[in-house]
Formats: sequence, structure tokens, C-alpha cells
Amino acid sequence: MAYACNHKRLHGAQFCASECPTKAPCGVFDYVRVEKPSDLPPADPLFVDVAILDMNHGWPNLGHDSLVHAVLETSCDLVELTARSGLAVRAISFDVRRSGMVPEPPGGRFAVYVGTGGPGHIDPVCNDGVAESAQGIHENPAWEPRTFALFDAILADERAALIAVCHTFGVLCRWSGVARPTLRGPEKGGKSTGILENVFSEQAEGHPWFSRFTEDLPAGRRTRIVDNRLFDLIPTHGFGPDQVPIGWETLGIGGPRGNALTMLEFARDAAGTMPRVFGVNHHPEIVDRGRQMMLLEQKVARGEVTRQWADERREILTRTYPDENSDQRLQFTSDATLLGPLRFHVHRQVRLRALALGLDPGDLHEEAVVDAARPASVIA
Repeated sequence: MAYACNHKRLHGAQFCASECPTKAPCGVFDYVRVEKPSDLPPADPLFVDVAILDMNHGWPNLGHDSLVHAVLETSCDLVELTARSGLAVRAISFDVRRSGMVPEPPGGRFAVYVGTGGPGHIDPVCNDGVAESAQGIHENPAWEPRTFALFDAILADERAALIAVCHTFGVLCRWSGVARPTLRGPEKGGKSTGILENVFSEQAEGHPWFSRFTEDLPAGRRTRIVDNRLFDLIPTHGFGPDQVPIGWETLGIGGPRGNALTMLEFARDAAGTMPRVFGVNHHPEIVDRGRQMMLLEQKVARGEVTRQWADERREILTRTYPDENSDQRLQFTSDATLLGPLRFHVHRQVRLRALALGLDPGDLHEEAVVDAARPASVIA
């Protein structure tokens, strides 16, 4: 598997040749997959490495590729800097649950981490391959203590950031003890899947980052999300001083707020603006139907999934969009809960790396991401 802008061919796969706005060689992005220690390339001062924690255990999915694409898109903002300096972004994907590959803690090559969704129970001990909640996954839980140690190190390092999606968010909740994973029962309709709704919390209204989005929402602070989860995350006690609940489930579109936590900030950046350790129990990486269709075709061409699997996902992507404005609403949620924070932290690390190497970062600055995050309107 490989990814590239239209400028680089990596292991035989072109990732976004038809989409890259530069339409010219720029060399701003690279991708590496780590399934054994020898797969990890040496650190390179000209690469700002982003660690992707792949929690899919080999399960076919769209989320991992979409998160790699999100990192790629942050690098496409760096074309001019790359042309001057050779500085680039590299996504390094670690097969955590299946292969036990866990990235090193911050302080060396990594400062930005992104965790994917994944199948099965949040507690790896419960994934025996037989229980319904295991979804056929039988895993060695040895990765979890090392991942918990990584989370400890990220939380303790104000320069480091982690954005956790779905399964990784559940693992964060187990690590912190802030919420317990609870299998969704028939009283909630079982697995939550499709284009649904979350509600931003009252705390989000006063947050330096999320308030830029909630102020444009209609009454009720509701936002559209892509859901695909077996487990609710139910808070176990009050939140710690740095733990800020940002979003909750709703019981159906337009329904009342439920008891499941869906977005939580564990730590904020040193300036007090952007979430630094943050998790969501939905899929903000699954956005832009055209891109998802492209990813499906690429996965079929690479032999990663069957045509039947791809066709089923294609049908879901179209069938579950309940209204003509869902694309806009989903993009809004993705900008608020994934793409904006990711771009902020990647750009920050690129700027700092440029300065450390004596290079001129030009007008690149992460605060520009914050300044630009003022959506004009959201269709109700």
C-alpha cells in the first residue's frame, strides 16, 4: 500500500493525482507502513514525521486511508516551503493491534499522533474471536500497556498532540478511566451507523477553538456526523480539571441528548487555544463522497477488499445521506473536530523544524489555522 500526491510515486500507487491542486511535482509528502521493526525508516531532519496508530487489526476499512489523506492535505499547504528547503511531511502508519508496532514517545522524531478507528471490543482481552462484540477479532493484548505508556508521555509533553478517532478514543477512555465502553443494546437500536447527529456541549460554546464553530450553529448546537460504532462511552465520574466534554450523542436526529460521550478534550495546547489531546467517537475523516468513492476503487485495485465489500460501502455512502445539505454539514464537523486541529499541529511542527534547521518558514504559522476557522454559516 502506498500514498502520494501527484508529485511522488511510492511503491506503485498514486493517491491523489487527480485531486492535488498544485498539479506539479512538489515532494511535500511521503508514506511508510510499519508492520515490523525493520520497516521503520531512519529519522530525517527534512521530514516532519506524523505517527498514525492503525487500530484496524487488518479489518477492511476506509478510515485509515482517509486519515492518511488528511495528513497529506495538510502537507499540500507547504508547497512553497518545500520548494525552497526540501522540508516535507511523512506519515508513518504503525500496525498497533495486529503487529504490536507502537511508535516511540514524543521528544524525538514524533510530536503529532493520529489514532484510527477499528473493529471489536475496546478491551483487547475481550476480543476472543468468538463473542459478538469481538467481530471476529482475536488479538494479543500486549500492545495495550505500551500504548498506555505512549499516552502518558504525550499528555505530559506540551509540545505533543494526539487526535483519536473512534476505537482509539475508546482506548484513551480506558487509559484515563474517564468513561467505560458499553455495548449498545436493543434499547438503543444496537450498532450506531450512518449519517447521524451529535450535540456540542455547553463547554464547547466557551472553548477558544470550538466556539468558532458553535456560534454558527442553530439553536441546540447540533452537528451532523458519520457514525459506525458498537460501543457507547459512558462517563464513569466527573471530569478532571483538564478534561472538557465537547460533544454528546443524540437519540436520533432531532432527538434529545443521550448519555454517551462522543467528543472529549484531554489537554489543550500551551497557548490555550487548540485541543492537544482530543478524541471523537465518530468518523470525521469520512467526508467528501467523491474522495470516498476514489478510495474504494483504489482499495479494490490494490486487492485489499472485494468488489462486493466496495459496492456495499458505496451504497451506504449514498443511502445514508438524509438530505442535500449533509455534505456541507459533515465538512463542517470534520473541520472542527479533525482537519483544523490536525493542520494546526502539523503546521506548528513544520514551522518549528524549519526554524531549528535555520530555514525561513515564510508566512507559515499555525495561528493562521485558528484565524481562518470562522465559518460564515451552516445550513440548518
